Formats: sequence, structure tokens, C-alpha cells
Amino acid sequence: MFSFLEFTFIDVLDILLVAFLLFNVYKLLKGTVAINIFIGIAIVFLIYKVTQALHMEMFSSLLGTLISGGAIALIIIFHPEMRKFLLMLGSTNFSNKRNFINQLKFLKAEISIDLDINSLVMACEKFGVSRTGALIVLERNNSLDFLKEKGDAMNVEINVPILESIFYKNSPLHDGAIVVKENFVVATRVVLPLSENKMPSRFGLRHRAAIGVTEKTDAICLVVSEETGEISFIVDGEFELYSTTNELQEKIKMYLS
Repeated sequence: MFSFLEFTFIDVLDILLVAFLLFNVYKLLKGTVAINIFIGIAIVFLIYKVTQALHMEMFSSLLGTLISGGAIALIIIFHPEMRKFLLMLGSTNFSNKRNFINQLKFLKAEISIDLDINSLVMACEKFGVSRTGALIVLERNNSLDFLKEKGDAMNVEINVPILESIFYKNSPLHDGAIVVKENFVVATRVVLPLSENKMPSRFGLRHRAAIGVTEKTDAICLVVSEETGEISFIVDGEFELYSTTNELQEKIKMYLS
């Protein structure tokens, strides 16, 4: 009589795997427009399963048709997010236990990144005044090991003099980007993937590279223009220009918490 309440180990495992996947997808899409689409799809799928359990044949078959027919549309809509997710899996070193566990940061309720934002923004402000070009990549959840391998490894704590010495025009390290993990510069002279999207003509390779890496990962980029001295904040392939450092600090804090 109550056979529908019987749970086996496979049922529990099935539920845990689905919950794990959904939570991973939610953390990946959180803060983007796509999260609303994801929630809508989840609600439709839940209704579909309920109607199936209640043997509402007509309604469940209609929803089933919509879900199966919309699979291609979902691939198109979520293409950037799917690319980020697959890139994250592909860049994971499963042979290294610590690196693999670092990929599971989304299991924490909140991720706190210890970064000296004040020094970072102060250095960018000085770069803007002196018209010094700079490209800084801040690692978040997605591992950037695949980028670090394309540059020179480093492990130095962030402060204004260090950043100024790296991006000084006669420094051998100033070409390319630097990768920042927590509060350390972990790589310099990094070559970033370029975005293929159209951009305003006044933006050069630094902005195209910053947009390219944020399209493929969840990293944050700060770009200082050598021509105008403007500071750009770039995330998810979108950029904002900042003239006041207080607003920029708050923006970085919001995305790193």
C-alpha cells in the first residue's frame, strides 16, 4: 500500500546526484540574467514530474514535448555558461587531490577571498594617472591553471610597489596579463584568449583579451588603458568604466564575496 514511500540506496544516490548538479548549475549562473531562465526551467520540469506521478497523461505529454523540443534552444541560450562549466572540468587536475577539491568551492555557503582590494585599486589609479597600461585577472571559482601555464610562475603578495614594478614600461614582466589568486600574484606575462565579439574601436588588445577570458571563465579583469588612463571592470564579457575608485572597490567586493 505504501510502496511508493520505499527508498533504496540507488534512489538516495539519484537524489543526491541531481541536487549536486542543480546546485552547481545554480552557483555557476548566480548573478547572471540566465538564472531566471534556469529557475523557470526547473519549475516547468518539477510540474512535469508531478503530473507524471499523478498520471495526468495529456498535460504531462504536453510538457514533455515542450521540454524535449526546447533542448536545442537551451543549448543556444546557455552556451556561454556551458562553456565555462566544461572549461572548469577540463582544466581540473584530477590527479592532484588539492586541485580537485579547490574546484568544489561552490559547496561552501560563501566564498571569502582574502584580497587587498585597496592596494589593487590604488595601483590601478596610479597607472591611470601615469598612462601605464595594465591587465589584471582575478581568479574566483574557476581554476585558471590553464592560463598560468602560458606565463611565468610567481608567488608574491600584492602591494602597490609590487604591481608598479611589474607593469613599469621597461620591466620584462609588463607584457601580457598577471593572474591574482587570493592575495598573491601567481603568474605574469600571461597570454589570454581574445574575444571574437565586436568591440568599440577605441578598445585595444588588452580589453579584447580581458573580455575573452571572462567569457570563458568566471574571472574578474581590471584593465587600465594606456591611451586614456581609464579603468575598466570586466566580468562575464561585459565591461564598465570607472572614474572613482570607491565605486570600483565596492564592485570588486561584491563579486568576490
